[in-house]
Amino acid sequence: MKKDYKISVVLPCRNEEKTIGLCIDKINKVLKGKDYEIIVSDSSTDKSADIAREKGVIVVKHDKVGYGNAYLEGFKKVTGDVIVMGDSDNTYDFEELPRLLEHIKNHDLIIGRRKFIHKKAMPFLHRYIGNPFLSFILRLFFSSKVKDTHSGFRVIRRLALEKLVLRTTGMEFASEMIIKAAINDLKIKEVPINYYKRVGHSKLQTFRDGWKHLRFMLLYSPTYLFFLPGMLMFIFGLIGLVFLSTNTLIIINFELGIHAAILSSLITILGFQLVFLTLYAKIYLYAILKEKEPFVELILKHLTIEKGIVVGGLVFLTGLVIGGEIVFRWLQGNLSASFKPGITLMASTILIIGLQLILNVFYLSILGIERTQSSK
Repeated sequence: MKKDYKISVVLPCRNEEKTIGLCIDKINKVLKGKDYEIIVSDSSTDKSADIAREKGVIVVKHDKVGYGNAYLEGFKKVTGDVIVMGDSDNTYDFEELPRLLEHIKNHDLIIGRRKFIHKKAMPFLHRYIGNPFLSFILRLFFSSKVKDTHSGFRVIRRLALEKLVLRTTGMEFASEMIIKAAINDLKIKEVPINYYKRVGHSKLQTFRDGWKHLRFMLLYSPTYLFFLPGMLMFIFGLIGLVFLSTNTLIIINFELGIHAAILSSLITILGFQLVFLTLYAKIYLYAILKEKEPFVELILKHLTIEKGIVVGGLVFLTGLVIGGEIVFRWLQGNLSASFKPGITLMASTILIIGLQLILNVFYLSILGIERTQSSK
């Protein structure tokens, strides 16, 4: 980072007329003598925009609601090398900004960790359950070390921000930034800060916004959402089918018969489909959102429609072989004489999986067409 870099401060604002002026004054105070600009991304219906203009800052007026929308609109106007993000409700003390900026030389993203939370600044549910849980999930899924993933006080290099290609429009924007920063191997630093009680009404909706964060993390990490549960279901379901295909199984005085075999069949089929849903999600990230997915590139290269038809056909044929006797009896019109429900379920399940394999590979090829064509 060059020594004489320019700073762009972006403040999302929606009806913060009581505090927007105070935030701007603090920023002007701590950045005095530096090359900087302040951009207020405003969707207010009160006097917030007028107050900001009177302070001589850049006001980006739009009608889009949402935390992410506010930043995406504000980012369009930045001209600085370093971007500062912070709420305009005075919950973050912008006089602490120099403590974050001092790390920008060696890091791409600096986050103000809300270590000193003042009285009534954060609801009990957010402080001790919601934020710790969601931060833990993000660290687990994406190998991140960030402890406070929802802090809105951040400093990021402009070039680093451009690499992230952020898209979400709501509160999950905060999670998206850290997730993509981790995926892109950005250098992240957390700095302890104070967090104060906001003035006015909070726009955060606990369960709705919490679910948005969790949903985004799950969709961006299909391995945890689909693949691991799917593989476990497929393996255990198939084992159950094998053991129950010829006779009744007794485990700790519990007799497992045809009903358990039916359940095993359903679990096997569902598990198999969940595994393919992982590939759907990864190809969507690859083809539509243009994310780097080396595994997907390998799949698209080797798992062609023709190979899918061949492999799926072989699996389907295996099902026919297993249920061959039953099919033969059925053709002779004497199915009741040798009806074996366990074998029938086994054969039917394998037949369905064979058909699923053919159809899934065909659909995966369709999903990958856009990215494949655009790369030529």
